[in-house]
Amino acid sequence: MAPPVSRYSRQEVLAQIGSMGQERLRASRVAVVGLGALGSVAASLLARAGVGYLRLIDRDVVELTNLQRQALFMEGDIDRPKAIVARERLLAVNSEIVVEARPKDLSFANALDLLGGVDLLLDGTDNMETRLLVNDASLKANVPWVYAGAVATQGMVMPIVPGRTACFRCLVSKVPGPGTLPTCDTAGILNSVSTAVAAFQVTEGLKILLGEQARGDLLVYEGWSQELQRLRLARRKDCPACGRGAYEFLDAKGRDIVVGLCGRNAMSVDPLRKEPVSLEGVAARLGGVGKIRTADQILIAEVEKYSITLFPDGRAVIKGTDDPAVARSVYARYLGS
Repeated sequence: MAPPVSRYSRQEVLAQIGSMGQERLRASRVAVVGLGALGSVAASLLARAGVGYLRLIDRDVVELTNLQRQALFMEGDIDRPKAIVARERLLAVNSEIVVEARPKDLSFANALDLLGGVDLLLDGTDNMETRLLVNDASLKANVPWVYAGAVATQGMVMPIVPGRTACFRCLVSKVPGPGTLPTCDTAGILNSVSTAVAAFQVTEGLKILLGEQARGDLLVYEGWSQELQRLRLARRKDCPACGRGAYEFLDAKGRDIVVGLCGRNAMSVDPLRKEPVSLEGVAARLGGVGKIRTADQILIAEVEKYSITLFPDGRAVIKGTDDPAVARSVYARYLGS
């Protein structure tokens, strides 16, 4: 009788993996932070590759607009927690692995708990502050991670190994002001681009799990013209995080203040880092996704079922929810930090 065929047989014949590498993947533990366009694809690839343990962290629920690019979800999943749905889908694909769902909002208070006890972190987040928090947790816990981002037709990937490569803080010295960066909700996203970027990210992650030394380069992909650049980044000696060991995003003070407004079904999001905001610039970026008006040095944006009132110092009132996690998510999606 012929021996049973391994589900990983097409992977094990690769010289870069082999049977020993497959065993190494089976023993590996990975946390995926964010299950959007990048994280949902990355988690699927990891599960299919036979990574033995996956921890899925996401604060959001499935929305109709997610289905254009987030491959793990279906119409019947709308309004269900992404982490729960993703776990179900991945176990249906590979029942031999362990998948843990954590439908939580990652913050300074729980970052080390949510991101601890793994061999690798994969970034599927939607804002710079959370990435800087992941970077701090990675450095403090000495766990490598792979940054990835995609918006419109462009994407970036960067493997980060504490003590060896540049960290994310070397690349992004401070959090950009609200509304200064494009997001998928304001600039759109080509689904083939986010899928390609997630594939690049997982490849870098698998190489780390298999013991290959990461180069730490920043990969920049332009999806419409199909161009790929590799940029060499050096560690900054003056980097607050990997240079001086100051983990300000893990500090209890290093977090936006989100409070409810009594009786108004609204939340106030007050960013820790106050930067002057160009209301005109934000209005131009949001003009294609909702109704915008400015008056008395504030901007009011009506997007989907929410109303965002933005002040010149970056503070915003999100009307239409009394959930702090939802308020943070809306803020990140439309104001980009």
